[in-house]
Amino acid sequence: MAEIINVFKENIPTMRFIGKKYDNFGHWGEWWQNGWFDILEKTMGGTDKITVLWENGGGYIGVERRADGQPFEYYIGMFAPENTLVPEGFVSVDFRDLSLGTCWIYGKENEVHDTSACEQKLAENGMKIWSDDKGAVWSFENCLCPRYTTPDDKGNVILDYCYFIVK
Repeated sequence: MAEIINVFKENIPTMRFIGKKYDNFGHWGEWWQNGWFDILEKTMGGTDKITVLWENGGGYIGVERRADGQPFEYYIGMFAPENTLVPEGFVSVDFRDLSLGTCWIYGKENEVHDTSACEQKLAENGMKIWSDDKGAVWSFENCLCPRYTTPDDKGNVILDYCYFIVK
């Protein structure tokens, strides 16, 4: 069973998320088949362009946007420095003047995607979830190498699950 092993606040710069928008989960296979992560990495000039701004940048991201009475939105892509050009066929969302509340979820890869306890853990640590001007909450899975991609000696990985929070 997966468990939250770390909860912390990350101060981040203004960033641009670049990716593709969906109305449901999944779609990761087409990203690998089409080389879309490679396109984004090349567009921003390499992942070191984002990791120099945000040490936990450079991961492959699954963003969720949720709001009562509004359609669910799911995006796959990467964060890039602000003002990075958006390649044709991709969309972007700019995130300004925010911080992140991050939970490290530790367990087997098929278990760490249960993020239901993160929001409460952030509140317990004094963090207030941000919502956009339409009342939506934005959160994302940050699949970082090697925390998420390389299991430890017990076969476990760490998934960074993040909510945008008020500074």
